[in-house]
Amino acid sequence: MNDILTIEDVAQYLRVSEHTVYDWAQKGVIPAGKIGTVWRFKREELEKWLNVRLSGNNRNTEFSEKTERGGIHVETFLSPDRIVFLNHSTRQDALSVLAENLATAPQVKNRRELVDQILRRDALMSTAIGRGIAIPHVRLTSITDLVVSVGISRADIIDFRPLDDEPVRLLFMIAASQNHHAYYLQTLSFFIAHLKNSDLRNSLLNTKTEREAWNILINIGNH
Repeated sequence: MNDILTIEDVAQYLRVSEHTVYDWAQKGVIPAGKIGTVWRFKREELEKWLNVRLSGNNRNTEFSEKTERGGIHVETFLSPDRIVFLNHSTRQDALSVLAENLATAPQVKNRRELVDQILRRDALMSTAIGRGIAIPHVRLTSITDLVVSVGISRADIIDFRPLDDEPVRLLFMIAASQNHHAYYLQTLSFFIAHLKNSDLRNSLLNTKTEREAWNILINIGNH
């Protein structure tokens, strides 16, 4: 896996135009450096930058403000049948199983595209955010509305390359349509903020049934 990314790589990962990435680099919005006249981005620095922006620490962002107003209702995009207990030690196996589950949702119109894009995006840059959590996510024109599948792993997933080196055990896979950018970011922010709570993470890891995990998640704001 290449630790130095191009503008094209970053644009693909963030789902923005190359012009936007170039503009951010020029203005110092995004961590970047030049090799000659060409912008390059360190994977680790980009991951840290993205996690900070989505962590809820930036109170001026649109999605953080909406989350504070209670704009996320988990039961609208997650059902008990999209909670999966996993027993895989590699991220490709875990992501494939969870993506196949997510692809059964009526909001997903192209199963193969979803699975391929989830795997391709995580190969480009790990979606592990630390604390044993990964949040793989895509926006595609073949998805009609935001939908989520949750994976609870009974085994440590050892090759996600998280910054804190803690093996991944919880996966929150988010898929949304291309025109749901704000809600998509809002949902990412919501999960990142609430999953900092170790009691919540432990409660999910100790669940025995999909319905038990779902009941915890639909009440996530109470943790």
